[in-house]
Amino acid sequence: MGGYYVIAGKKIANEYLALGTLGSLGLLVWGAKKKLAGPPKDFTSEPPLNTSSAEEEAFVKEYIAKHKDDAKPSGSHH
Repeated sequence: MGGYYVIAGKKIANEYLALGTLGSLGLLVWGAKKKLAGPPKDFTSEPPLNTSSAEEEAFVKEYIAKHKDDAKPSGSHH
């Protein structure tokens, strides 16, 4: 038979105390990670274009607009 502690007049088995401790620690870590992560990132905006001239920027924007529909995933992989 395993050991136990008397807490508030009730016998609590050691394994329940261990599970409670591990569960509490897991919740603490999860909460801390969630808080430190901050607000969710906005992936709808496009990344900045690092171009050396206005002509190059216009070309890149035109190319992206032209090929945006081609980037949609199809069911098959090549």
